[in-house]
Amino acid sequence: MKKTMRAAALATAAALALAACGAAPDEEPDDTTTPGDEPSQEETIDYKACIVSDAGGFDDKSFNQLSYEGAKRAAEELGAEFAEVQSDSESDFQPNLESLVAAGCDTIVSVGFALSAATVESALANPDLQYILVDDAADNDFDGTKDAENIKPLLYDTAEAAFLAGYLAAGYSQTGKVGTFGGMNFPTVSIFMDGFYQGVQHYNEVKGANVSVIGWDGTDGQFTGGFEANDAAKNVAAGIIDQGVDVLLPVGGPIYQSAMDAIADSGREIALIGVDADFYVTDPSTQDIILTSILKQMDVSVYDAIMAAGQGNFDPEAYVGTLENGGVGIAPLHNFEGKVDAELWAEVEALRDAIIAGEVEVTSYLSQ
Repeated sequence: MKKTMRAAALATAAALALAACGAAPDEEPDDTTTPGDEPSQEETIDYKACIVSDAGGFDDKSFNQLSYEGAKRAAEELGAEFAEVQSDSESDFQPNLESLVAAGCDTIVSVGFALSAATVESALANPDLQYILVDDAADNDFDGTKDAENIKPLLYDTAEAAFLAGYLAAGYSQTGKVGTFGGMNFPTVSIFMDGFYQGVQHYNEVKGANVSVIGWDGTDGQFTGGFEANDAAKNVAAGIIDQGVDVLLPVGGPIYQSAMDAIADSGREIALIGVDADFYVTDPSTQDIILTSILKQMDVSVYDAIMAAGQGNFDPEAYVGTLENGGVGIAPLHNFEGKVDAELWAEVEALRDAIIAGEVEVTSYLSQ
């Protein structure tokens, strides 16, 4: 990929914009241009970044949306072409990828583990293209290695952040019962639920308490069978709510919307915990009930990967987001700041430091 001529006056700004992907060489601005011969202020490169969603769509207020925002921002800053295609069902994955290959994309972002098999197939058929796979290791034969060398997996050890949310939920609960459920029992879903469960158990151990987790027992739990906001998801949420929980963690994109409906129908004060994005920001309708959100900084990691690829520095090594590198975390309390005991929140912050320091162990399929 050859870059077109850049405006000399933008050299310093470009260096700052690319700092997250590596240090830029020190250069003094070229002040030798005279009026009439300044190059265009439009900075463009011969590079095309593309993205394909899973069935949740780019407006899911969760991981599809975050990944899209990161890819779009990188393409704009690079001055690159950009293309997007949205999947409505699993049958769209392969043809959507083929359409992006045909459109001349240099780097294709596949959002979600559900696209893993289709992405591997496309990557093997197009070894000169670059692929970024969000939330999956691209290891469909489970032999411990990627199935295609031109794929960069973006992974997130969300168990660490969910551990903090579980501790917070246990300390906040007045009923002594908190709940969780997922869309489907995939590792990238259950990692939230298991981290949450571990956090509650840690609270019980530290405090001598007996807060129980409804919907996940550390091995198995309740799932809706998909990732749509529908009656099935609402019924699962209602069944957990009926067991007396006052904090609820739905894991699986739009299914949280069904959980909100079930909470409203219950007539009880039940706090919601979001996943992937800060729901308080991405979905203002949650602001009265959102305790916190378990964050996966997919917008940042996708942005970094596209920026590197656009500069000719594509790195196919897997990225794993952790508390230590800022790839995962929990959102501020927002409207719940006055409802959560300050000492409890201080304990959550101290627990974060202890996990980073290795003083508290959080297990997951990514940490084993």
